[in-house]
Amino acid sequence: MSPLIQRPRAAPSDQHWSMLLFESLSAGVLAIAVGLGSMLLFVGVYAVVVWPLTFWDLANLGREQFDSWARTVLWSVFAGGSLAGYWCFSGAAFKDRGKRPAPKARTTRPRR
Repeated sequence: MSPLIQRPRAAPSDQHWSMLLFESLSAGVLAIAVGLGSMLLFVGVYAVVVWPLTFWDLANLGREQFDSWARTVLWSVFAGGSLAGYWCFSGAAFKDRGKRPAPKARTTRPRR
């Protein structure tokens, strides 16, 4: 086609709902991955700094009592990441929140 032919542009909101769902859930998975990475960083610092100095291996911490909280936190991070992804990928984050009033022009007075 010739570059002189006018082509209609696709509207920015012509995104299929399944693609929006996939992008939103991918953002939730990315939030889980970021959380996992931060936990790995924490465990790495613990293993390099705290363990050689104290030999405290957290064996008596009792992981079982935190199991239900861990699942709740994991699902909450996934849901929050998915909602943030939906907010961004749907375009709601970038829509103009109405017309903002123009700032008033400042008049300068001559100094006396």
